Amino acid sequence: MKKQAEVRDDNRITIIPEYGRQRLLGYAESFRDLADLFEQDEESVDDQEPGKTDDRLGYLWQRKFQENQELLAGHLKEMAHIMAEVAKETCRYHPMGERRYRQMSKLLKESGIQLKNFFELEHEDGHVEISLTMKTASDKMIRFGEREHISVEDVADFISAAMGSKLRVAKNAPMYLTPEWNTYYFLEEPAYHLLTGVAKAVKETEKISGDNYTFYESDDGKMTIILSDGMGSGDKACSDSGRVIEMMERLLEAGFRKESAIQMINGALTASGKEDNLSTLDICEMNLYTGECEFIKVGAACTYIKRGRLVDRLSTQNFPLGVFGQIDMEVLYRTLQSGDYVIMLSDGILDALSQGIGEEVLPEIIGKMDYSNPNEIANQILAYCLKQSNGQIRDDMTVLVTGVWNQADHCS
Repeated sequence: MKKQAEVRDDNRITIIPEYGRQRLLGYAESFRDLADLFEQDEESVDDQEPGKTDDRLGYLWQRKFQENQELLAGHLKEMAHIMAEVAKETCRYHPMGERRYRQMSKLLKESGIQLKNFFELEHEDGHVEISLTMKTASDKMIRFGEREHISVEDVADFISAAMGSKLRVAKNAPMYLTPEWNTYYFLEEPAYHLLTGVAKAVKETEKISGDNYTFYESDDGKMTIILSDGMGSGDKACSDSGRVIEMMERLLEAGFRKESAIQMINGALTASGKEDNLSTLDICEMNLYTGECEFIKVGAACTYIKRGRLVDRLSTQNFPLGVFGQIDMEVLYRTLQSGDYVIMLSDGILDALSQGIGEEVLPEIIGKMDYSNPNEIANQILAYCLKQSNGQIRDDMTVLVTGVWNQADHCS
């Protein structure tokens, strides 16, 4: 549900009213103060050394307590950051001219829709959002004794044709118009669209895979692909990796930055004290407006970007989630082009290759593939790896392939 906007000077608006904005900033400052208190307590523990304490076990418990304080302080700071960012969020609004308003009003009226307000909102990142306050006309709601439903998707088509640019319905919008006045939001259609393919194989002694994945699309035109490989195999590994995926998706949806979300999940796993509660995390975030892409790997296998016969191999050297209290993350950046494929793998793929001619040959094999369908590419990679291991599946295997195409190239 969209937040109420408050009009300010020079055609800029804050996303929330001034009173709520000040309260959020106050909460953010309180969370920062709490974080500072926890960090001051940490310094008292740092002053102690193992040799100066009578009880080494007591010292170790103090160190564990300090790690938990560090995690809590980090979480409080991230919450303060999110609140402050929401409070400061603004956009520029442009009321539509009288002529365009009349044109749009007439067009919608022909389809049984009454228009009240019509705005164009320009966000700080440059993306445009169209705001329409409208409702269904009462005389168009009943036809032949049945209620007529007008979908918001149909409205998106109407206004796209009228404005000469492709628009789509904002995420989590209602499906149909109602007889009451409501405000509906429409976004610019991104320049790029994706097709995905998946191929999986379950460890031969198990019935369920320990690998889990998800595709999460946000309203700002970013698609995030998340792959996690739980330690071991079977139900326990599936539960662990599934929990990581679910927590990551929820934190991103709540507005947490990727790096902070990863640290929070890692903190939750290390605080549990279970040595086998480990999972890899592989994240690929694509900006569908610009083609820019970010990759974050936490103990994950290599990722490959296929561009024709050229293959770019992306890898980092770090441990899975749950090993250490803090993760030293490395973010890799690439700019994708129309026709590129992003290939993400779980560890089982590399394990299968190690039984044959090795992982070093995989980029060459991928580069020679002439398939355009992501599913075909994923299945061919999996088949090649199974051949290298003589059909033996010693670990769960997952291949995610995402093809990227420019809308204009695809239409032409």
